[in-house]
Amino acid sequence: MSMLMEGIEAESYDQAYVDRQLVARIYQYFKPKQSLMIIVSGLIILSAIIDIVLPLALAWGIDLLAAERTLYTVELLVGAILITGAVSWTANYVRQWFTARIVGDVILDVQRDAVKSILANDLSFHDNFSSGRIVSRVTSDTEAFAGVVTLILNLLSQALLLVLLIGVLLYINSELAILTFAIAPLIVGSALGFRRIARLAIMRAQRMFATLNANIHEVMHGITVAKNFRQEQTLYNEFKHLNAQQNQLAVRTGIIYNVIFSIMATLTGLGTVLVVYYGGIRVLSGAVSTGAWFLFLQSIEIFWRPLTNVASFWSLIQQGLGASERVFALIDAQPSVVQRNQQPVPRLTGRIEFQQITFRYTNQETVLEDFDLTIAPGETVAIVGHTGAGKSTLGKLIMRFYEYQAGQLLVDGRDLRTLDLRAYRRQIGLVPQLPFLFDGTVAENIRYAQPTASDAEVAAVAHRIGDGDWLEALPAGLASPVGELGRGLSLGQRQIVALCRMLLQDPAIIILDEATASIDPLTEAQIQEGLGLVLTGRTAIIIAHRLSTVQRADRIIVLQAGRIVEEGQHDMLMQQGGQYAQLYDTYFRHQAPDYEPGGGLIPERE
Repeated sequence: MSMLMEGIEAESYDQAYVDRQLVARIYQYFKPKQSLMIIVSGLIILSAIIDIVLPLALAWGIDLLAAERTLYTVELLVGAILITGAVSWTANYVRQWFTARIVGDVILDVQRDAVKSILANDLSFHDNFSSGRIVSRVTSDTEAFAGVVTLILNLLSQALLLVLLIGVLLYINSELAILTFAIAPLIVGSALGFRRIARLAIMRAQRMFATLNANIHEVMHGITVAKNFRQEQTLYNEFKHLNAQQNQLAVRTGIIYNVIFSIMATLTGLGTVLVVYYGGIRVLSGAVSTGAWFLFLQSIEIFWRPLTNVASFWSLIQQGLGASERVFALIDAQPSVVQRNQQPVPRLTGRIEFQQITFRYTNQETVLEDFDLTIAPGETVAIVGHTGAGKSTLGKLIMRFYEYQAGQLLVDGRDLRTLDLRAYRRQIGLVPQLPFLFDGTVAENIRYAQPTASDAEVAAVAHRIGDGDWLEALPAGLASPVGELGRGLSLGQRQIVALCRMLLQDPAIIILDEATASIDPLTEAQIQEGLGLVLTGRTAIIIAHRLSTVQRADRIIVLQAGRIVEEGQHDMLMQQGGQYAQLYDTYFRHQAPDYEPGGGLIPERE
């Protein structure tokens, strides 16, 4: 049992909705489709009437044929059957066509809202929740949501058919009809009694499916590392374990539904036996005619079908309602970064001020506390420090990816929380340590910063770095495909593409997290040339890993545990022989042209 509970925990943004709320929410998506829904409803009514009239017409035709025994009567009966069947088939076909269109449009709207919510959420949301699980909600759960929509429409058809059948049974024999209706609540009650159990089973199965999706997603992205360390079997064993859990939950869910249907089948069978027994006694007493009794038995078999469908649909609908609950929870997830205003943002000069900023990723992890830092317009600041010192956090706060808990962050003297965030971010250039490239060509990835840029503008930007010599190493130049996640390019080439993208964007503020991987001298020189172009006339915050970048910075900020312990230029800080000098020996000294392994590194104080 404990194994079954692994991987099915709810996310922290999940919410509990009652069925009434979910149905009302679903209705809001159908509201714009009212005209089509009216057509579908009319076709449902027509189909239900045909399903009721056809058996009665056949009974009447058979009686007529028994009385007259003419070919014309046979032809009339056959013609009526063909016409009625054709009308019924056409009505059902058109109804299904309109239903598919309505459902498709609704699912399109739901998926749009879900993806819109994902994109609107801040970076902390994506840090905390697995992308595989989120994708599962947008794809698998919306498909299950589509299933419940179709079920609801079919439920309307069955419910209408049930109402008409009630009238027919009362018309044939009210006494037997009342006995039948007394059994009906037991059937409906048995289905409703399983509602909570079915809902819980479905929710667990869907969560487990999302966990399995997340595992597969992770395996696909980490396959290179797995093969490098020969851990394919480990990944397979983990997948096999999760897949076994998914299978057990699916089997348990299937058993629950089979129990529901078995109980209802048993109750309807007992109901038929009771009606046969009681009706037979009434026939023997002469209170009910044999013909009426036989017609009633035929009709009651038709009656049980929509009744059990209506009852069982409610259990099946739990699957869709469970899926809709997960989708709506994703749509309703609120970002932690909330702007107080949407003030316009003119071209920034790039002055940045951290004023007593306190920030923590979690309540147990304080990264910055009463942090102060001022960066002048056009200044290049290199941020250095050990892992976990808070270097990348500064860039993320400037990008407004996270909400800080106290203090003020000012850009050009204005509170960052009052600016139009979209307009502000258009003027911020970000190059992460591992530049992300979308599957497409090099030109398309450069143009990503400015979708309206022409081919000539993209080519001009690409040739500004190293006179475009880096393009010669690509098989088709700017038209070369980069592959999934940019794997078709080396890390150095990806960095150059990211710098070209930033040049095309022309931001006022640059945040650069340099990669630490070794690259060839030519690519290093091209990257440094590209950096020179990018940094000119702009405010730059660089999480520095290269000695050349540190040395060219206007100011070096040394962080330790979220506090500034030193700041100044390279030579001055080296003379002090403090924290920066130790960092230099650890991270930068080996990059110096005069580096000799084992030599004295920190200058001695006189």
